[in-house]
Amino acid sequence: MCQFDHRPAPAEDVKEVEIMEGRNVKIGTSLTLEDEEKLIRVLKDNVSAFAWHSSDMPGIDPDFLCHKLALDPSAKAVIQKRRKFGEEKRRAITEETQKLVMAGHVREIRYPTWLANVVMVRKSSGKWRMCTDFTDLNKACPKDLYPLPNIDCLVDGASGYELLSFMDAYSGYNQIRMHPADEDKTAFIADQANFCYRVMPFGLKNAGATYQRLMDKVLVNQLGRNVEAYVDDMVEKSESVNRYFADLQELFDTIGKY
Repeated sequence: MCQFDHRPAPAEDVKEVEIMEGRNVKIGTSLTLEDEEKLIRVLKDNVSAFAWHSSDMPGIDPDFLCHKLALDPSAKAVIQKRRKFGEEKRRAITEETQKLVMAGHVREIRYPTWLANVVMVRKSSGKWRMCTDFTDLNKACPKDLYPLPNIDCLVDGASGYELLSFMDAYSGYNQIRMHPADEDKTAFIADQANFCYRVMPFGLKNAGATYQRLMDKVLVNQLGRNVEAYVDDMVEKSESVNRYFADLQELFDTIGKY
């Protein structure tokens, strides 16, 4: 599941177009009317590849790939001392945890051996982001040395192309399941219960390596040719407008298989 990313500064003006009732994406304004209509048709035909909410995101088949913890067998489990939060943060923790439960991303757990506190970070919007303090668990896991792409090489690889489409995965890490045997190790303290992750959470050591491994497996036939990917960010690149729609459709077809 992906969404057109608004973060890269465009070299042209952009506008929003509706590809499904109440669901918009941004496209460039330099296309001819005919090509714009072709692009919108491709996007509408592949609306199932996009996500606006967690409910739009079925996730990756765990038989294809899931996140496993390479826990040091000599490591001792750590149960962090519960931290105190003010009323505002407590309400935010309850709300965010409930969202995760409703999305199927966490489940309640009893008798955890590893247990971490949450950390509340204020967003620029004024709302709270709930993170988990996996410091102790991360220390017990050796680093996954899976190679990440070189940023300079990615930039060079995308230069000189006539058309680029920037996309990122919606809550990318959460699209990958935790290995069932490791779910309990991701336990965290909420207000009235303890929960653990059923999906790969942000802040977990080696999560980035696991996601890059996923991208390399999924996009193996397109990387370097008409797609570049760095963890959960993708760039579809086309040498000409004549190739653009076929390249974009190929990417959507590939994503749809997983």
